Amino acid sequence: MHKSLIRWGRTACAALLGIAGLAGQVQAADPASFPDKPMRMIVTFPPGGGTDALARVIATELSQSVGQPVVVDNRPGASGNIGAEAVAKSQADGLTLLVVNSSYAINPAIFRKLPFDARNDLKGVILIASTPSVIAVPASSKVRTLGELIESAKAARQVSYASCGNGTPQHFAGELLRMSTNANLVHVPYKGCAPALTDVLGGQVEVSINTLANTVPHLKSSKLRALAVTSKDRVSLLPEVPSVQELGVSGYDVDQWFGFLVPAKTPPAIVDKLNAAIGKIVARADIRQKLADRGFAAATSTPDEFQRIIRVDIDRFEQAARQMGLTAD
Repeated sequence: MHKSLIRWGRTACAALLGIAGLAGQVQAADPASFPDKPMRMIVTFPPGGGTDALARVIATELSQSVGQPVVVDNRPGASGNIGAEAVAKSQADGLTLLVVNSSYAINPAIFRKLPFDARNDLKGVILIASTPSVIAVPASSKVRTLGELIESAKAARQVSYASCGNGTPQHFAGELLRMSTNANLVHVPYKGCAPALTDVLGGQVEVSINTLANTVPHLKSSKLRALAVTSKDRVSLLPEVPSVQELGVSGYDVDQWFGFLVPAKTPPAIVDKLNAAIGKIVARADIRQKLADRGFAAATSTPDEFQRIIRVDIDRFEQAARQMGLTAD
C-alpha cells in the first residue's frame, strides 16, 4: 500500500502506476489466454513425502496439458502454514497453486494465530485423492499388535510416535488414539513425512504414524511392521492390516484428502479451467493406477464441492480439538 504523499506530482505518479498494475493483473488473469506463463505448485511438505509425490505426478501431466512449465516448489514448515501463506499472498492469477492435504483444515484448530484466513484467503480448485495413515513400528520392535502397543503405553511408561508435523492428520490420528484408549503416547512432530519415517527407521522414535504411500515401501522391505490403518475400513493395498476401529476403538476414522487451492480472488473462469484440466488428468486410467500404486485413492470434485469439504472439516476439527485439548506442541 502506498504511503501518503504530500506532493501532487508524486501522488499522480503513484496513481498512474497503480492503474498500470491493475491493468497488468487483469491481463494476467484473462481466462482466454490462461495460462500464458509458467506455473508453480507450492507443496507444503518436503520432497520425498506423499503430498510431494502426488504433486509431481500431476505437475508433469498438467505441464503437457497446458503447454507451460509447471514447477514444483517445496515450502515445508509449520504443518503447511508457510506454503499456504505464500500462496494466500500471491497474485490471484491462477499461476500459483497450493497443493494441500487435510492438515490445512486441522491447522486453524490447533494454531492459535495463523498468518492467513484458512476459510477466506484461499479457495478450492479440486479434490484429487485420499489415503489413510498407517500405524507401524520398526521390524525390530517387540510390539506386534495395536493391542500390545496400547498396553505398553499404559504400563507406566511413555511411548513416542512420530508424525508428519503439528496439525497433520497423523498428529490428529495419534492424539485421537491416545484420548480414545488412555494410552500414554507422546507426540514427536517433524517437518514432513519423510524425515519422520527416517527417525523411526533409525530407532529414534518408537512408533510411526505416516501416510500409506510413504509406509508401504518399508513394509515390503520388512523394515517396518504395520499394526493398523487409520481409516474406518481396511484398504486394498494392505488387505491383511486391520483398521483401528476394527480392533475395538469405536468411531475411529482419520482419512487424509489431497487437493489444490488458489488465492480467493482468482477469477472463477480460471478456477474452472484449472478444475477441468486437473480433473481430466485424474480421470485417466493410467493416472488412477499410478496413484493407486503410491497408496492414493483417486478422487475428483467441483470447486464448490471441495470448498464445502474444507469448511466442514475446519469446523469438525475445531470441535474435536476442543474436546481433545489438542494444540500445537
